[in-house]
Amino acid sequence: MYQFPTWRYWLVAIVMIAGILLALPNIFGDDPALQLAREDRAAIDASGEQKVRSILDAKQVPIAASHILEDRLVLRFATVDEQLKARDVITDAAGEEFQVALTNEPRTPSWLRWMGLKPMSLGLDLRGGIHFMYEVDVKGAVGQALERIERDIRTQLRDQRIASNVAARDGTIRVTLVDAQKQSEVASLIRTSDPNLTVTTEGSADVIVAMTPDQIRQRQSFAIQQNITTLRNRVNELGVSEPIVTQQGIDRIVVQLPGLQDPNQAIRILGATATLEFRMVDEANDPYAAEQSKRVPIGSKLYQRREGGPILLKRDIIVSGDQLTDATSAFAEGLPAVSVRLDDRGGKEMLKTTQAHLGQRMAVVYIEKKRLAPGETCKGVRSGDQCTEEEVINAATIQGVFSSNFQITGLQHQEAQELALLLRSGSLATANYLVEQRVIGPSMGQDNIQSGLRAMMIGMALTFVFLILYYRAFGAIACVVLAANVILLVAVMSLLQASLSLPGIAGIVLTVGMAADANVLIYERVREELRLGNTPQASINAGFDKAFSAIADSNITTLIVGIVLFAFGTGPIKGFAVTLVIGIATSLFTAVVGSRVLIQLIWGRQRKLAALPV
Repeated sequence: MYQFPTWRYWLVAIVMIAGILLALPNIFGDDPALQLAREDRAAIDASGEQKVRSILDAKQVPIAASHILEDRLVLRFATVDEQLKARDVITDAAGEEFQVALTNEPRTPSWLRWMGLKPMSLGLDLRGGIHFMYEVDVKGAVGQALERIERDIRTQLRDQRIASNVAARDGTIRVTLVDAQKQSEVASLIRTSDPNLTVTTEGSADVIVAMTPDQIRQRQSFAIQQNITTLRNRVNELGVSEPIVTQQGIDRIVVQLPGLQDPNQAIRILGATATLEFRMVDEANDPYAAEQSKRVPIGSKLYQRREGGPILLKRDIIVSGDQLTDATSAFAEGLPAVSVRLDDRGGKEMLKTTQAHLGQRMAVVYIEKKRLAPGETCKGVRSGDQCTEEEVINAATIQGVFSSNFQITGLQHQEAQELALLLRSGSLATANYLVEQRVIGPSMGQDNIQSGLRAMMIGMALTFVFLILYYRAFGAIACVVLAANVILLVAVMSLLQASLSLPGIAGIVLTVGMAADANVLIYERVREELRLGNTPQASINAGFDKAFSAIADSNITTLIVGIVLFAFGTGPIKGFAVTLVIGIATSLFTAVVGSRVLIQLIWGRQRKLAALPV
């Protein structure tokens, strides 16, 4: 008699026990919830949890359950009405201490959470949440690159003591020289500093500098990728699980926030383009005279103070927002402030500046870009429907030498907190403009879940009926194997925290069909062996061995397709590909190993077996 390895029984048993345990959190569902984080970014402890519970108890708002998740407090409620009431109560009582976000939270028992087990994440179409589409200002990104090149050229010419007027306009940089005899020297200097630039001469004293088409494409691509990275960082600050931030088309970014129900905070944080620039104050010229005459001195730029009144700043930027590595809201002498930390290059520039300009004033320029709504006015520079607002929030005398760590004052409390978050998550390479917003309610997501589950159950039921009618007892074994396949698929997705979407449910249904097909191939091989006159045990072994190559070939080709879909697809296509790839792996295990173990356990060990119920 064929000796079946004992280790295969243990393998199947261990895998199924682990699979059931991993899949178990998915059966409990979820509740409306609040997620609280401290405004000062400190972790919430047991005393903080008790404080929040006391606030809600005083207003008679019932809490279904609460627990601390990492550094946040999660409160679950029985209904959405109780969730909204609790948010209002906490905001009124302790709004300055906590950030409150609406979400949904699974009803996972504490012992499963203690083991670190979580349900698989649900996509936007199943869980509900918020969908944003942003348009990236790629033209603005090219304009910013031109401004940087303009500053570099101005610095080079100043270091070489070459008098000139450098100005960027219409996508090019025009350098007008005081001494026309230096035209060829300046053109050669610019070409040497950046060989990729297009440098031409015009007239007797002008040098024209432009970016090449390849540089423009690279700058636009960098802007989109930088904005995607920054948006991901900001989403992480919001505490949303399984967010989707991906490029769509040439210049658009899609942001999906499953489980988030309040779009206002997300819009304010994700769409903000606030950044900072540090410049020296021009003490030699009168800003009021420059404002009245509309003639700004060469090398300076006119700004407005937040508290009112003009101020002249040097054009050369000491440090910009992209050189900040960390920022936290704090208090300086009882007033709101932002503590910032610069990278190595920014720290060296700040150190050099403060050493050279002790006793002089340095200003902080707050810059915000936005797209104007119809009828909305722009307080800054308007270009079409785009508005750039710049204001000086602080101009203080340099009292001592500093480099990488210092504080910014002149802000309101809420403004300091949001600015710290924006700087901490990184600045956008260029402005994002919100072009589409959709809120998918939890009820719609629940309807999608029910429809998807209904389709899956009907599909599985019809498959089970066919298998049992056509293959009798072997068909019942196939049904058990298919159910085990779904359990293992859910377990793996829960373990990997892969996101399940509506197309993902379609992938599960397809996987069930493919797993059934694998069992059909095996059982037909077993039937063929029986017709050839082989014994039942020999037919079982030969059926599995001969069917394996056909099963492997069909599944491997489908696996390749799934990998390609995941690599090149976006959004729903990725969701389908994830479940397809995982389902192929689990169906191969259950059909080839699991089914054989069950059949061997029931019929393979019988010494006097006359026939097989197949």
